[in-house]
Amino acid sequence: MKRLGGAAGLSLEAFVNAKNNTSFSNPALIKKQREFYKNAKYVSKFKKKLKQQNQPNELSSVVKPSEAENENGEGSKMIKKNKRSKNSLKELYEKRRKEEENARIEREMILKAKKEEREKAESRRKAAREKMSKKTRSGQPVMKYRIEHLLQTVQGSN
Repeated sequence: MKRLGGAAGLSLEAFVNAKNNTSFSNPALIKKQREFYKNAKYVSKFKKKLKQQNQPNELSSVVKPSEAENENGEGSKMIKKNKRSKNSLKELYEKRRKEEENARIEREMILKAKKEEREKAESRRKAAREKMSKKTRSGQPVMKYRIEHLLQTVQGSN
């Protein structure tokens, strides 16, 4: 009687609502809700970190132009350094490009050698298969090639 809401029992609306509200006992829904809140927490942390990273960058970019305006002598020195760094960057770019080109040529050479080796091995196998499949007039296999093959395998294993 207590479970049904006392002596009077449940009202019709309370009974219908109790039947429809099964989200608390459904483990799949509980799991979905938990996962949703977990993901929301990760997203909010990610957004906070992005804000933290963007703020120092904005401040430093705001401070740099004012320093350049205040100190004219050092500003011209910075321009010279930038020109030097552009030249060195160009040299670095050229150097890296040459290294990449050499690496590409080496890879092509290795691939070409592998391809040739594969073709040679394939032609050897094809010749061996032709010899092994030769038959006499009466349809019997030619034993000469089979014995040679067995002899080579035995010598190869030693």
